[in-house]
Amino acid sequence: MSTQNIEKHEFQAEIKQLLDIVIHSLYTEKEIFVRELISNASDALEKLRHLKITEKEVFDDNLPLEINITTDDKANTLTIQDFGVGMSKDELTQFLGTIAHSGSKQFLQAIKEGGEKNENLIGQFGVGFYSAFMVAKEVKVYSHSWKTDEPGHVWSSDGSGAYEIEEVEGQRRGAKIVITLQDGEKKYASKDTISEIIKRYSSFVQFPINLNGEKVNTIDALWLRSKSEIKDEEYTEFYKFQANAFDEPHYRLHFSADAPLDIQALLFTPKTNPERAGFGRIDPAVALHCRKVLIDPKPKELLPEWLRYLKGVVDSADLPLNISRETMQDGGLTQKLGRVLTKRYLKSLAEEAKKRPEQYAEFFKNFGIYLKEGVAMDFTYRDDLAKLLYFESSVSEKGKTTSLADYVSRMKDDQKEIYYILGQNRESIESGPYLEGFKARGLEVLFLYEPIDEYVMSNLGKFDEKGLVSADQGDLKLDEAPASEGEPLSEDDAKALCSWLKNAIGERVKEVKVSSRLIDSPVMALSPDAMSSQMRRMMRQMGQENPMPVEVLFEINPRHALIKNLNTQRQSNEDLAKLVAQQAFDNALVAAGLLEDPKDMVTRMYQILEQAATK
Repeated sequence: MSTQNIEKHEFQAEIKQLLDIVIHSLYTEKEIFVRELISNASDALEKLRHLKITEKEVFDDNLPLEINITTDDKANTLTIQDFGVGMSKDELTQFLGTIAHSGSKQFLQAIKEGGEKNENLIGQFGVGFYSAFMVAKEVKVYSHSWKTDEPGHVWSSDGSGAYEIEEVEGQRRGAKIVITLQDGEKKYASKDTISEIIKRYSSFVQFPINLNGEKVNTIDALWLRSKSEIKDEEYTEFYKFQANAFDEPHYRLHFSADAPLDIQALLFTPKTNPERAGFGRIDPAVALHCRKVLIDPKPKELLPEWLRYLKGVVDSADLPLNISRETMQDGGLTQKLGRVLTKRYLKSLAEEAKKRPEQYAEFFKNFGIYLKEGVAMDFTYRDDLAKLLYFESSVSEKGKTTSLADYVSRMKDDQKEIYYILGQNRESIESGPYLEGFKARGLEVLFLYEPIDEYVMSNLGKFDEKGLVSADQGDLKLDEAPASEGEPLSEDDAKALCSWLKNAIGERVKEVKVSSRLIDSPVMALSPDAMSSQMRRMMRQMGQENPMPVEVLFEINPRHALIKNLNTQRQSNEDLAKLVAQQAFDNALVAAGLLEDPKDMVTRMYQILEQAATK
């Protein structure tokens, strides 16, 4: 090779500055250079595909549209070759020697002026290229333009401030970048290393990528294809690849939009929830792409925290990237993109709940906790999420659930509130005294089983202008109930018994009164503060201390035999009556989840049994 044909040039001042930034501070991970060069190669192939539509003559026309990568650990080199549009001598100088020119930018502008839209072009060539110098001792670019009357050339530089261009013969169309690696970067001459990088960042490049003769990008970018062309098996294969999963997804949502943003999205809802299985908090897993190039595999700001269980891909051509493609310049656009995705996903859940209720019930069993988290923490989507909440109910069969909207549709004309109660399970709720007054009045009560449920209800406050009220709330007002069987205590006797009970129980009770709710049970304990008795019980079961002393309201059923006998007993055997009164009170505390220490209750029970056994 004669040195007489070699032209030496100094880099433009801005390029020298750019090289310094790229090598020392632009990229957080050096391996990004592989992604950048593959992306540039993909651009060049896309341009050629477009040119073939309009140009009659293209140099080396029979070459396949593919990217070939070769590693050589003996020579310590990495070669990336494409059969795209290639570059002439002038273009090598413009694109690789000056920052003012960018082939992709010029090409996009030409398409724009021609009135044709092509979202598949990336438009960063001549910028990401310089990332190679993070690992290179020397970079050579062999290139031949698509134009038949142009000779081939090689551009070379060590990145220190100058480059050389020389004419070469026998060069194929496109560009072949040969990187001689620095001694400390030999890992990039390893096939395994490059393969892992390609799979991480460039799996969905639309052109074949061959590594040492073997195709490595075997998964198609399904989100860019029409839904009608994709088989279920392809969706499942893609889900397994993207989510690193072994089963099929529970739901999938494949949609596109062009307003307010250009969006191509493919979202999956898994079948199982690893957080419920005890594997700890999961990370976001909807990867963010721009024209099939991975920007962020786990973008934390894209979707709300309560949607962290979703898997999949979102691709937008409207996202402005910084020079390294690693971060977004406009966080507002990312948030806007997230809002569109979230709204569309919630809409799809509402549709699924209506069309396939049994399948939705299974989803809610596994992932409803996230929707509840959203209701409690995210005001933006609270109303939409509230429509997706499902609970068992006093009017539904065991295991069957109902929505808040369905509850409202069954409400009585004069009913103004939605009633709910928190408990461990359906059996514990139905065996307690709190439903009696509601059943007697024909009022439906929702059954809540998870500790977060009451927090959700208190934060939601209302649904469809109906207040959400706990059925064991102390100051609850209900309409007059139908007459119950049995003769009650007289009003005077009942009032006197309440006063006596207040003294017999002592400071542990705040108030004793005749109940308007009790039908079959003799007594009931209520907590007047904002935290329900059931919530206190669940907090204790979770090992959490109750936040404050409990002020208990104690209600009695004047028709119940125990209460009528107690009224008689307090006059004939007051000592025994006091033991029975305190025991009944503790029984009520147990049912309400308000009893802190059962020791006295057990001791007292033995005293009562002892007296009963002597009679």
